[in-house]
Amino acid sequence: MVASDFFVSADKADWVNPEPGVRRRIMTYLPEMMMVEVVFEKGAIGSKHSHPHIQASYVAEGSFEVTIDGRTEVLNKGGSFIVPPDLVHGVKALEAGRLIDVFNPHRAEFLK
Repeated sequence: MVASDFFVSADKADWVNPEPGVRRRIMTYLPEMMMVEVVFEKGAIGSKHSHPHIQASYVAEGSFEVTIDGRTEVLNKGGSFIVPPDLVHGVKALEAGRLIDVFNPHRAEFLK
């Protein structure tokens, strides 16, 4: 699949569980960009990792401890962060929460 439909309703997306206490669904994408919703249970961890994509994230719900390149900040609902390519980053949900992640280009490995 090269791209999703222009319009995607929430009930059309499949959820996956990439880590304990974490659920993720692809909201929509083109080769150049992907939007993903990630839901965390309280205490769940998005393990530290890196990738060649630019990532911008919006805290839609909850509170997260976010670490980027060794720097850690707490972000609450309405906060956001951006991760340049190849920097190590990860999150911990301080309470149940939801992130909206945007990647440039899309994360092809998420489509498998």
